[in-house]
Amino acid sequence: MNLSAHISDPPKFLGLLSHEIRWKLLQALAVTDLHVQELVEVVNRPQNVVSYHLRLLLEQGILRERRSLADGREIYYSLDLDTVRASYLSAGESLHPALGGSTSQAPDSQAGALPTDPVRVLFLCTHNSARSQIAEAILRTRANGKIEVYSAGTEATSIQPLAVRVLSEMHIDIGDQFSKTMERYLDQKFDYIITVCDRARESCPIFPGDPVRIHWSFPDPAAVEGTEEVRYAAFKETALQMMQRISYLTLMIERQAGISLK
Repeated sequence: MNLSAHISDPPKFLGLLSHEIRWKLLQALAVTDLHVQELVEVVNRPQNVVSYHLRLLLEQGILRERRSLADGREIYYSLDLDTVRASYLSAGESLHPALGGSTSQAPDSQAGALPTDPVRVLFLCTHNSARSQIAEAILRTRANGKIEVYSAGTEATSIQPLAVRVLSEMHIDIGDQFSKTMERYLDQKFDYIITVCDRARESCPIFPGDPVRIHWSFPDPAAVEGTEEVRYAAFKETALQMMQRISYLTLMIERQAGISLK
């Protein structure tokens, strides 16, 4: 057998991940969306160096960037976990076919055990009318009653009808949800505080305890103008992206809390 015929260069993806700075950037962005100055602090490198490595990751589609709606200057970076996963599996398959598919792992020894206190999650946005409501509904459905899920806004309005419609088509009923302000939760303890809009993040108050603070930089679908069809598409895209984010969030909660949501 001529082994040399089967030898190839390593996948470019692995080279991207192997660099210390890029690995630290990806680790930080795997948890929360951040802007450049925050990433500079994470890796303790000059901004021009960080920007260079961000550009390499953007070129490979591993990262996404979006300008902040709060001040219009900062650019938030987020990790596309689906792309990372697909690239990782593809790289494994190039070494051996058995490494290309998802493999079952032994369940955590603590999985299924009830924690002392229930895991509590609070989603925040500006008006608590679309993004945070969608996130609350999706996570509550995924949690099967094992996570306490709430949402609120810096100000309260009413739930967007298109958010109700999109979730209904996903077989998620939010008839019991309503818009509310974050003041009602300020004295409560949460395990995770997740802001889903830039303005909410930059005005987010301090909550008791030491909750994990996560930011997802989502544009407001309610701000999209156009026909009903165009506006509906914006809400649907938000819901689909939120579904993706929450699927990875639930995996993280399961591991950190030692619970199973199945």
